Amino acid sequence: MLVHLSIRDIVLIDRLDLALNDGLSVLTGETGAGKSILLDALSLALGGRGDGGLVRHGSKQGEVSAVFDLPSAHPARRALTENGFDDDGDLILRRVQSADGRTRVFINDRPSSVSLMKEIGATLVEIHGQHDDRALVDADAHRQLLDEYGGLTGEAAAVARAFEGWRKAESELLKNRKRVEAAAREADYLRASVEELSELQPVVGEEAELAETRQRMMRSEKIATDVNDAHEELAGHASPIPGLAGLSRRLDRKKDELPGLLDEALTRLDTALDALSDVQMSLQAALRTLEFDPRALEQTEERLFALRAAGRKYNLPVDDLAALTEKMVADLSELDAGEDRLAKLEIEVTERRDAFDALALALSVKRHDTARLLEDAVMIELPDMKLERAAFIVEMASDPAARTAAGIDTAEFWVRTNPGTRAGPMMKVASGGELSRFLLALKVALADKGSAPTLVFDEIDTGVGGAVADAIGRRLARLATRVQVLSVTHAPQVAARATTHLLISKAEAVPGEERLSTRVAAIDVPARREEIARMLAGESVTDEARAAAARLIGAAS
Repeated sequence: MLVHLSIRDIVLIDRLDLALNDGLSVLTGETGAGKSILLDALSLALGGRGDGGLVRHGSKQGEVSAVFDLPSAHPARRALTENGFDDDGDLILRRVQSADGRTRVFINDRPSSVSLMKEIGATLVEIHGQHDDRALVDADAHRQLLDEYGGLTGEAAAVARAFEGWRKAESELLKNRKRVEAAAREADYLRASVEELSELQPVVGEEAELAETRQRMMRSEKIATDVNDAHEELAGHASPIPGLAGLSRRLDRKKDELPGLLDEALTRLDTALDALSDVQMSLQAALRTLEFDPRALEQTEERLFALRAAGRKYNLPVDDLAALTEKMVADLSELDAGEDRLAKLEIEVTERRDAFDALALALSVKRHDTARLLEDAVMIELPDMKLERAAFIVEMASDPAARTAAGIDTAEFWVRTNPGTRAGPMMKVASGGELSRFLLALKVALADKGSAPTLVFDEIDTGVGGAVADAIGRRLARLATRVQVLSVTHAPQVAARATTHLLISKAEAVPGEERLSTRVAAIDVPARREEIARMLAGESVTDEARAAAARLIGAAS
């Protein structure tokens, strides 16, 4: 519940610290004293629309803090945890509104967003008035209230899970079908490509290895040609060795004729012949080492050029061809297995849809039964509030083909204000005073089901009096046994039933100055009797009015 409200420099409020209790708290005071300002400030702390015009004249900024005491299982604590906030102890919502229109939000003294504050605030406080539509304009909220009234939230959650499972399976089916269809369109191309690449059998790194081998073989071919030419010079028909050998033999035969004259020449000639023979043998050895096979070069080039042609064809580096082959083989395998997978998914989708349909239909039946019970519960409350000729209707529509996470139903709160008139949505058909009474009857019927822990009613008793005001007071008091209720009221019958009476007034902010400030104070029994007497009598409070006030308080207690 809301345990403390602190307001600084908002419109007429310069400084206000208000402690709040459980039960029914009423706020009364003269018209213009600032009751609506108090609610505007509270709305600001709950994530309502900020406005620089809310800042008190002469101040740079205003500030509102609302402190809540909540059970550990309250949805607001879950929202805090999901958004990384500490959820221990009290929950504090603080809003700083600058006069230039800028606004800052703090949750448990940490900066936050207005959207999160609004999300959390909606679970903490409901503010209702004659023209308020925040809780009732959305038909989805009506369906949720219906589920909570009938204890159907668990079954609704099961329907939501079944819907999610069905849609997930349906999405998987769609994706699989698209893959299979795409693969089928490319099946011929894939098969031809796989056949070609499988025959080629590309290997990562093979292109670089073949290119290096080709370069080496081409270099070897050139070197072998030069070595062979040199060998031909020494061993071929034009070889000088036979001539030099014959010359050496002739000179050797003549050396005895001139002793000592040809010895050196013959020695050097023999050395030259030996050297030439060695060169010839070395060249022969080199030729054997450089033995070149043109077919090997041709085969290397054919393989290299085939790989590069495939790379150009598939617009890929040659080293990626092996991975492409694997992918195409996998695509073909998926195509072959896709039809089986598709059939299994279609069966799964059907089964999940049927499961959802069964759960949604069972929930729909219970919702229709609950709708009648809620109608009866609200109708019981209407006669005492002078709506005995009116009707409250839960307008239900169910369409098995319109599947949503909420099931197959729509639910909207309708009313008929008089016999013979057309029923319609409560927010559109009921007048301001009627709407407030319908709303109160609905809230009493729902009690603490689907309700925020704090309910604020803003002058819902306007335009009614006597027995109707007393009926409203009784229902507010009954509602306050389940949740915290704050009611801004002009009806003494409502004020008399309060457990806490807060008086709103205006006074000079500083004595002697014309500047006024709104004040709120809890009043004791004598002051409360005087205030209710003023509400009964008007400006001039009489003893008769005081006696009537005492009787109202006594009767209420």
